Amino acid sequence: MAREFTQEDDALLAELGVEVETKKAVTRTPREERIIAGFEEIQRFAEEHRVVPSHGEERDIFERLYAVRLDRISELQECRDLVEPLDDQGLLTGTANAPVADAEELDDDALLAELGIEVEVPPITELKHVRSTAEKKAAEEIAHRDKCLDFETFKPFFEQVQKELDSGLRETRPFEMKAEIEKGRFFIVSGQKAYVAEKGETTITDQGRTDARLRVIFDNGTESSMLMRSLQRSLNKDEAGRRITEPTAGPLFSDQAIDGDEASGTIYVLRSKADHPLVAENRMLVHKIGVTSMSVEKRIAGAQLQPTFLMANVEIVATYELYNINRTKLENLIHRIFEPARLDIEVMDRFGRPVVPREWFLVPLAAVKDAVEKIRDGSIFNHYYDPKSALLKTKGKP
Repeated sequence: MAREFTQEDDALLAELGVEVETKKAVTRTPREERIIAGFEEIQRFAEEHRVVPSHGEERDIFERLYAVRLDRISELQECRDLVEPLDDQGLLTGTANAPVADAEELDDDALLAELGIEVEVPPITELKHVRSTAEKKAAEEIAHRDKCLDFETFKPFFEQVQKELDSGLRETRPFEMKAEIEKGRFFIVSGQKAYVAEKGETTITDQGRTDARLRVIFDNGTESSMLMRSLQRSLNKDEAGRRITEPTAGPLFSDQAIDGDEASGTIYVLRSKADHPLVAENRMLVHKIGVTSMSVEKRIAGAQLQPTFLMANVEIVATYELYNINRTKLENLIHRIFEPARLDIEVMDRFGRPVVPREWFLVPLAAVKDAVEKIRDGSIFNHYYDPKSALLKTKGKP
C-alpha cells in the first residue's frame, strides 16, 4: 500500500539529488470555472458535428450562439489564456475574429452571458423593483387560486398554443385594453399562460364601468374566479404581461402580399448538382430546405464554394413567400418535421476541413409541399413524417 512521504523521506531524496516536487492544488474563481465550462460546451459541439461553430442565418441557433461565444473568448486575452491549454481541437487558432453583426447587437450583459458569465444581481439597497401597495394587491388577486380539477380538459389547449407560438402562427403582444379580455383568449400574466374559460354576465360597477366574473385557467394546473377588471389590472401592472394573439394574423404563404402584410422572407427548396455518390444516386429526393430574408438567387450565389450547399451548384425547385411570421421558428419547425429523413453526409470545405451540412433531407418534393400546406392550415402539429412511406401521416394512426 502506498504511503505518504515524510519530511525525513524528503531529506533523504534530497541527499540523493532527487528533487521532490510539491504539487499545488489549482484553484479557480467561479468566473473562470464558468468560462471554462462555456468553452467545453463549444468543444462538445465541435466534436459531435465535426465542425467549428459558424455564424450565418442558415445556422442552428445554438451553433450561432457558440460561434459568438468562441469569438469573444478568442478576442479577450484573459479568456484566451485561460482555455488555450484545453484547446486540443485547435478551435482558437481557427476562429475568425472579424466583427459579427449578431454580436454587435448584444449589450454588455448579453455578451457576458454568451461567455457563460453571470451578471451580478443589483445590491439589495436598490429600491428599483420594490412594488407599490397597488401592485402587491393586484399580485395577491392573481395569487388567490384553486386547483383546477378538470385541468386535463384544458392542458391540450396550452400545449397547442405553445406549439403555435414556436412556429410563429401566434405571437405575443403588449396588453392594451379591457376589451381584449374575452372568452377563449390567452394571456401571459405573472409569467404564466392564462386562459379565459368562462365569462359571466356583464355588470355595471358603482363607478359606471363594465365588469364580469371570469373563470381563468393557468398553465400550472390552477384556476381563479376573478373579475375582469382584476385581470386587467394585473396585466397592466405586470411589465411582462402580454396578450397571445389568435392564429389569424395573416397568411403564412402567398404569392402576393395583401395590403398591410409585412414581408418576412422566403422558404426555398433546392436540388444539388453535386457529384457526390449519395447525391447522384438520389438526386430527385435530396433537397435542401431553408428560409432566407434575401432573394433566393442572392442566397445561393457562390454555392460551389460553400459547404452548406455541398460545394456544388444548386437548382431552385420551389419557393414560398412568407408574411407576418418568424423565419427562424418556421425553419426550425420544418427541420423538426423532416428530422427522420435528415441526410447524413460529409463534404470537405475549400480548406480541406470536413463539414456536415444540416439542411439536406432525403424527401420527395411532394412531401415538402404537403408540409407547407399543413403549416398553412395549422394542422402540421397533428402530423409526422414517415421515411418508409415518404409521406406525412396523422399522429396516432399507422
